[in-house]
Amino acid sequence: MRQCMKFFPLLALVFISLTGTATVKAATGLNPPVKLVWHYYKVTNTCDDAEAYIRHQVEKFYRSDTSIAPKLLRLLYSDCMVNGCDASVLLQGPNSERTAPQNRGLGGFVIIDKIKQVLESRCPGVVSCADILNLATRDAGHMAGAPSYPVFTGRRDGGALTADAVDLPSPSISVEESLAYFNSKGLDVLDMTTLLGAHSMGKTHCSHIVNRLYNFKNTGKPDPTMNSTLVSQLQYLCPPRTQKGQTDPLVYLNPDSGSSNRFSSSYYSRVLSHNAVLGVDQQLLYNDDSKEISQEFASSFEDFRKSFALAMSRMGSINVLTGKAGEIRRDCRVTNANYGA
Repeated sequence: MRQCMKFFPLLALVFISLTGTATVKAATGLNPPVKLVWHYYKVTNTCDDAEAYIRHQVEKFYRSDTSIAPKLLRLLYSDCMVNGCDASVLLQGPNSERTAPQNRGLGGFVIIDKIKQVLESRCPGVVSCADILNLATRDAGHMAGAPSYPVFTGRRDGGALTADAVDLPSPSISVEESLAYFNSKGLDVLDMTTLLGAHSMGKTHCSHIVNRLYNFKNTGKPDPTMNSTLVSQLQYLCPPRTQKGQTDPLVYLNPDSGSSNRFSSSYYSRVLSHNAVLGVDQQLLYNDDSKEISQEFASSFEDFRKSFALAMSRMGSINVLTGKAGEIRRDCRVTNANYGA
């Protein structure tokens, strides 16, 4: 870990001191063993300008569509949290990972495919789709206001998973269930509370929140922890689901930022005032540690940004393939065995 910290000062964060007398211990670096390298493509002299090529393409997309920031954040989360950061979510197929119900509405695939085409024309067979996804997400997030942190690289791409392998949890789970899920991936309460802060941007389908609006825990009433004004606003946008085939509108996860798609700490202020849209977000109030972290981040955007850099790096190191494991795909949508088929 000391060697890692020498290159990445942000990983020296040991804990965040919170208001009051309590402290919440946090991880000090990437999950061991750290197999990735900072500026891997420069170090190996295989594609010196890979990161610059990626950033240039992301900038072009971002200028015309700022929503690529939340789309790529969700895409990376959906990849890393299922089978590790191996770009398996990018693979196409009738029963592929991306077709799982939990992945409905995933976006950002076109961006990754375009970047891969550019890199294949300049450095064929060198830069993995998994690294592209991690780097592009960092760059898009930075353009939206998130920190620009060093992304360790050298990942290789994994094989296909089926839709039923996707274990992403429901957005209505309790904080205990959410923490257990993050713990199962090697992440802690600070990682969980920080990564959920990505919900300061993006949208969700009404079907993910109608239970909170109309029939919370089969009571026939809204979630009593939800601000009544927010309930009214969302009920207007999300009618009860009473018919098969009914449309499923999208609503902003953070009405404060809305269409601006700006990365901010207002998410935590909304959690503290019972104005979180998703149930899993509001649940952060019902764990002492996640509540104190939320209070700290609501009062200090800089603390949130520093913690976000660390949490994204830790998530990006989950079960990575390196060395001779996996492959470097020629096309992010298919494995090499199926390339050109």
